[in-house]
Amino acid sequence: MGSRRLAREVALRVLFQVDVGKADPQAALERSLKQVPLAPAQASFARQLVEGTLAHLQEIDRLLSRFAIDWTLERMANVDRNVMRMAVYEILYLKEIPPGVSINEAVELAKKYGDTDSGKFVNGILGNVVRHVHER
Repeated sequence: MGSRRLAREVALRVLFQVDVGKADPQAALERSLKQVPLAPAQASFARQLVEGTLAHLQEIDRLLSRFAIDWTLERMANVDRNVMRMAVYEILYLKEIPPGVSINEAVELAKKYGDTDSGKFVNGILGNVVRHVHER
């Protein structure tokens, strides 16, 4: 497993709790980091993913809504929506991570935690987002 995959799993768990359970982001993050012991660099990455995704949520959701043809954010599976939010944050703001890596990691998370079509769904939408971002 990639050194950052576990950090992404922790961040996904927190984003899911905030989105679906209306949990307090910091409390959910601290709780999750206690449950899954991460190395300091991975814990920092998980924290960056959660805080960055939430800080830019409106912009990220606008992009996802634009490229999720025939899908509203509300209709998407909760896991898929939060996996894609986190990946779009990486694509837009973490320039040291190649977009292909962000998409692959998102697809793997979607396959692991979503349903049978989640991987394809996430891959298609994120591919459209990346093409758009690189056209700018």
